Amino acid sequence: MAAPTIKNRTKKNWQMPKLKTHKGAKARIHITGSGKLLRRKRMSSHLRRKKPTKVTRKYSDKMAVDGADYKRLHRMLPYG
Repeated sequence: MAAPTIKNRTKKNWQMPKLKTHKGAKARIHITGSGKLLRRKRMSSHLRRKKPTKVTRKYSDKMAVDGADYKRLHRMLPYG
């Protein structure tokens, strides 16, 4: 059944519009099973040869997203 148009919308066949996922956030943010948001560290890919091995090893870890950004990112990923 096709979604009803604006003209023939009634209480019976009305549906909430789908929420769009932000594709940039989807590519950069990982959501754990418990709902935490994880992100990669900055400066991880550029000029990597001159950085010490200790530093480049730490880039493989993911960090939790800051609490100030949590609400905004969660809105970008509605089905995450």
